[in-house]
Amino acid sequence: MPDAKPKNLWRFLRFTIGELFHGSPAYWLWVSFLALCVAAGCVAYYLQLRDGLVVTNMTNQVSWGFYISNFTFLVGVAAAAVMLVIPAYIFHRKDIKDVVLMGDTMAIVAVTMAIMFILVDLGRPDRIWHLIPGIGKFNFPQSMLAWDVVVLNGYLFLNFAISFYIVYNHYKMVDPKESHYFPIVILAIFWAISIHTVTAFLYSANSARPFWHNPLLAPRFIASAFASGPAIMAIGLQIIRQVSNYPISQSVIRHLSLVTVVALQVTIFFVGAELFTDFYNESEHGLSARYLFLGLDGHNALQPWIWTAVVLLLIAVTLLMIHPTRNHPWTMNIAFVLTIIGVWIEKGMGLIIPAYVPTPLGEIYEYMPSMTEIVISIGILGFGLLMFTLLAKAALPIQCEFLRATPDNIEDGKLCEPDQAKAT
Repeated sequence: MPDAKPKNLWRFLRFTIGELFHGSPAYWLWVSFLALCVAAGCVAYYLQLRDGLVVTNMTNQVSWGFYISNFTFLVGVAAAAVMLVIPAYIFHRKDIKDVVLMGDTMAIVAVTMAIMFILVDLGRPDRIWHLIPGIGKFNFPQSMLAWDVVVLNGYLFLNFAISFYIVYNHYKMVDPKESHYFPIVILAIFWAISIHTVTAFLYSANSARPFWHNPLLAPRFIASAFASGPAIMAIGLQIIRQVSNYPISQSVIRHLSLVTVVALQVTIFFVGAELFTDFYNESEHGLSARYLFLGLDGHNALQPWIWTAVVLLLIAVTLLMIHPTRNHPWTMNIAFVLTIIGVWIEKGMGLIIPAYVPTPLGEIYEYMPSMTEIVISIGILGFGLLMFTLLAKAALPIQCEFLRATPDNIEDGKLCEPDQAKAT
């Protein structure tokens, strides 16, 4: 039967696409809301393309702003998917292996949004053809930006390939052969660390920006990523469990909360170590840190942001360090939300912007995102959530059907409801 595989693939695509058009009123309301966010972002981006980056508050003094802040945060979220991949495939945790696909999906969505933030940050995105080898000049391996392009797109491809292979085999009611995809999983684990390391190197290589020119930046990036990423995954998995009855064990949530608290402790320690270096024997290289935390020459626009982040992270780490509050659903989820917001501020407005203040010439320009930047960012976030919703909507019925057929695959939690394949 030479045409069996193409027919299976065609039926698989028809099934997954068809699932997107079946759902409850709540599903359609959610999709419509996200579509409106995307539409608003598209309108704002059209205005930016028409008028140029003048509609943003970025200038020659502060050339990277809200877009690159969100890009930095999302790269960390994508890298954090490895916190499900390692225990699932290296330590063979069955409870985590049953949900690792959602972690891979989150990585795909996060990388896609990160790339979109790069594109909207370009004043002339049509000139991206200059990066295409053979047509333009890629400048690899000399350029750190070229390295970033390679690791981001490579990580996106690896996660998509693994996810597609697993879901497609589950659709055929076949247990995927681990020998076929395990080498790619191992590569993806190392690649996950590389995407955030290269992003950190992209900043720390700028010797003219002392706030970034720090060998601790890469490990600090990884630590904060392993705090915010698992927090997002834990909240997302709980939502999926509520709306779909997908068998997500509470042990998975406990694992993610433990990873979050350990990474959060390391993150706070790294921030404290940097502050000691900046302030104990203060020099001109510490002016950006002074501006961020204490203000500089009457300029203190970022001060409320960073101190809010510090307070949120301290509250979150306290809640997660105490065993009863870490295991109580309310306090645990409050800690997750505080962690996400705190790391988003610390890695965005608290890292990207202050590196430009003051400039190497001593100028002080205070940056805050314009409404255009905010609306475009909301549009990209809406697109990412819509993408995750549709991917999960297509994959969950297949996963449920496979788990019902092979109930020994799950240790804790309950199998999908009998009619779950049509109920998401």
